[in-house]
Amino acid sequence: MAEPLTALVVDDEALARARMCALLADCRDPMVAVAGEAANAAQALETLARQVVDVVLLDIHMPGLDGRALAARLKLLPRAPAVVFVTAHAEHAVQAFELDAVDYLTKPVRLARLELALQKVRRWLQSPRPETDVAVQEFLTIQDRGRTERVPLAEVAYLKAELKYLTLRTAQRSYILDGSLSELEEKFGSLFLRVHRNALVARRLVRALEKHYDSEEGEGWAVRLSGIEEPLAVSRRQLPTLRELLAGGL
Repeated sequence: MAEPLTALVVDDEALARARMCALLADCRDPMVAVAGEAANAAQALETLARQVVDVVLLDIHMPGLDGRALAARLKLLPRAPAVVFVTAHAEHAVQAFELDAVDYLTKPVRLARLELALQKVRRWLQSPRPETDVAVQEFLTIQDRGRTERVPLAEVAYLKAELKYLTLRTAQRSYILDGSLSELEEKFGSLFLRVHRNALVARRLVRALEKHYDSEEGEGWAVRLSGIEEPLAVSRRQLPTLRELLAGGL
């Protein structure tokens, strides 16, 4: 017997997630193991940073980054999962297949139709993957002393605005980057979190919050990132968001 498929269920409605998980438990051809649930794109990306799954069953209409935008990001993962859209809005089917979705299910989903979609997923996983699918990654381009270098987003620990430029920090070194912190936040908000008016940090690296004294702002809080020695100041406005992330809510 073939190994069960592993699935991540992404939907902002708890009842919809519960119903999908119940349907997956009833699947026999092929059998499916639910690897996790996510209520939004940020939770989905956080889960996929920790584990590889075969298929993401993905709602389209969600607050924040919607299902179509998330599907585009999933294609950039080193081991991209198959995507099956699950939505009440059939008019998005064409856009779904433009994003290389394996299938498109409309709610309420029937068990037989779900099993058919998962059979397509099994075939998709067994087919050869083009090399470009594995190699594609998102980069930030750095111009440094006449030299152009691409830094993968997966290596970026934080981005910090300082005077007229941005500092990009990885675990190994710092770079100077031209650009706007707000534009980077808008484009890569699922990967980075605003902790201060002048700083974005990689969500996956957030390790701890601690008391901190700043010579300009006085007593406050700072965030610690895995692999980075220096703490980064956290504004009072962003403090609740950091606490929620550390509690597993984002």
